Amino acid sequence: MRARPAWAGRNYLLLTGATVIANLGSSGALIATAFAVLAAGGSATDVGLVAAARTVPLVLFLLIGGAVADRLPRHRVMVAANALSCVSQGLFALLVLTGEPRLWQMAVLAALGGTGQAFFAPASEGMVLASVSGDQAGRAFAVFRMGMNGANIGGTALGGALVAAVGPGWVLALDSAAFALAAALRAFLDVSGVPARAPGGGVLHDLRDGWREVVSRPWLWTVVVQFSLVNAVVAAAEAVYGPLVAEQHLGGPGPWGLALAAFGAGTAGGALMMTRVRPHRLLLTGALCVFPLALPSAALAVPLPAAGLSAIMFATGISVEVFAVTWMMALHQEIPEEKFSRVSSYDWLGSLAMVPLATALAGPVQDLIGRKAALWGCSAVIALLTAAVLCVPEVRRLTRRTSPAPAAGRAVPRAEVTEPHPAETE
Repeated sequence: MRARPAWAGRNYLLLTGATVIANLGSSGALIATAFAVLAAGGSATDVGLVAAARTVPLVLFLLIGGAVADRLPRHRVMVAANALSCVSQGLFALLVLTGEPRLWQMAVLAALGGTGQAFFAPASEGMVLASVSGDQAGRAFAVFRMGMNGANIGGTALGGALVAAVGPGWVLALDSAAFALAAALRAFLDVSGVPARAPGGGVLHDLRDGWREVVSRPWLWTVVVQFSLVNAVVAAAEAVYGPLVAEQHLGGPGPWGLALAAFGAGTAGGALMMTRVRPHRLLLTGALCVFPLALPSAALAVPLPAAGLSAIMFATGISVEVFAVTWMMALHQEIPEEKFSRVSSYDWLGSLAMVPLATALAGPVQDLIGRKAALWGCSAVIALLTAAVLCVPEVRRLTRRTSPAPAAGRAVPRAEVTEPHPAETE
């Protein structure tokens, strides 16, 4: 039996195991929630309202969650957030299993889950990378992403099967149990080597400080702005236009599900590739890999047959993972550890804030200019924004350092500027 890699220490294994368990439950719970609303007599609009009830507090509390995670021990924030999600999903399951849940009850419980995620996400960012040495951080994060993406794919498939077999209530109960187990694993993290944080000037002071960290780095705020719009148009294409195109031109939900599965397989393949590839120009590599995100919208606009669409979605999944790994490596390398969570919260906010608006406007835009034009517009927005980001010198020049990572709590120097260097592999 092969021994685990030297860099996969106790904390790394606990964090990865907890994430796999939690994502297995959460992916299935997304399906279970929708079917629970429908089983209670709700409409498609009601399903959307419950989904929005989770998204709104997630957006509202992200910045506060980031500031809190930089003031308190991050593993405790993660455990508390998991506990809140465990309770909310447990109560949701109890309502579904014992009676006829009302829409407002399901919306409130979904909002509690979104609040938990708002505090968990900024605290969790960087924890995996902080658990390994600097020269192995990229490989560690890629393996972590493989586990996370695999759990998402498996959880979706298993959740759908279990909803059909035993009903949504039991799937929600399993999600609650998964959060409990994940919280227990994270409670055993060894944080003895993390220096205590000095008291700051309050949450508002920390939020202003995080904002200054973001705006002082052109490579950071330009990518955050880019993805606030990229994620929005991708969500509109995949959540609204994609199912409509599949229904009218591709043969229904089956081919669309196959295309989404191909994207998931691509993300797993991209993560596997990044365990071997170590690009020198982190953000240049990542930014170039954003261009393929314009292809699915274009394929839907044509529209391509299901096989062609699936092939494009697979390639897009690979490129998304390359960007995700290089982006997290850049953040881990350039952002001071004691400010990481509040900076991460601005990144999360940028990624999510425009998504509800884009999905809400997708229908009216289609009515105004037509679906084909709207889809080509989505592709154009992604391509133009990515080209604009590549015009930022810091994006092109930020390089991966091979020296050991600075000690926790120490500020790291700004991006190195060097001559072009080919991607390194090992």
